[in-house]
Amino acid sequence: MKIVHVVEAFASGIAVFINSLVENMKEDQHLIIHGEREHVMKADEVKRQFKGVHVSFLRWPSACRNIRPLKDIRASLELYRFLKDLRDNREVDVVHLHSSKGGFLGRVVCRLLRIRKVIYTPNGAPFLVGKSAFSNRLYKVLEQLGARFGGKVVCCSLSEWQAYRDLGIDATQINNGIKLTGEPSKAPLDDTGFTVVTSGRIAAQKNPTLFNAIARYFEEWSTITFVWVGDGDERARLTARNIHVTGWLPKEQASALIRDADVYLSTARFEGLSFAGLEALQLEKPVLLTDCIGNRDMHARGSNGDLFKNEGEAVVKLLRYFNNRLMLPVMGRHSAALCASEFNIQDTYHQYRSLYKSDII
Repeated sequence: MKIVHVVEAFASGIAVFINSLVENMKEDQHLIIHGEREHVMKADEVKRQFKGVHVSFLRWPSACRNIRPLKDIRASLELYRFLKDLRDNREVDVVHLHSSKGGFLGRVVCRLLRIRKVIYTPNGAPFLVGKSAFSNRLYKVLEQLGARFGGKVVCCSLSEWQAYRDLGIDATQINNGIKLTGEPSKAPLDDTGFTVVTSGRIAAQKNPTLFNAIARYFEEWSTITFVWVGDGDERARLTARNIHVTGWLPKEQASALIRDADVYLSTARFEGLSFAGLEALQLEKPVLLTDCIGNRDMHARGSNGDLFKNEGEAVVKLLRYFNNRLMLPVMGRHSAALCASEFNIQDTYHQYRSLYKSDII
């Protein structure tokens, strides 16, 4: 099968998601048409994460994440030429669109080219990310309009699916998944130190301001450390003295920092379904998560952690964890059990493969 992936923002979680599909579908040929976000991660660095001769790349020069009408018109024309050549040469069986801009432009272009097998995975509902009520309303209209051009919307978590259903968009749901290693957390129970970790791009969507406020409460506690694995445009917001920002690290080093922490903290405003969060579950970490779309799916009704709505609630929960550390391994085992039952990459792979083979309208 010849699968064409289209993504305007080829970095961070979306790149991890596409790679997880490519790595588990080695019998198929994958072409990734991608934009580039050099301020996040250069495309060449992202490409090195992909292994094998069954994947190739095609740069999409005018693709950009934000709405910019003139550039978006150029991007649409470029994508039209790319997909037309692939269609005419019978080099495409299914088009898989990733994220909001690629999803909208891709569905318009595929309708014009009469390409019927089209899937759109938002990886984070765009109508929840706007900086104002107007931008959220605009994204809602674009999502509703895009749905009229065909293709199948596939949400990556149950809470994201519910948001699309509430918007009146017919969607299905396939959970993001990760490889289950079966290796338990090796972090020792240390009575002297307590580490709270998060991982990902330091951007508005991850709400570093809230992360900083929570950490600042504990600035005078020499035994409590906060670690942000990653980097990003809003790094300057992390000013608390007890926060350590690692910058971007190789996967093995990033995983080791999550494994050796006591608690995984997410302050995100919204998620599709965070791969860093799933890794924390797999590594038997208790999780403390903002009560938002994408995060709710990683919460097992209190047995593996808690949801919170504001800084005060998060501080209270962390104090409880700090003072009752014997319960953390038990919570961590519940995290691993949830990951194994709901977020196994093999289940994700089989569901997407079945969808790729089906008749999509």
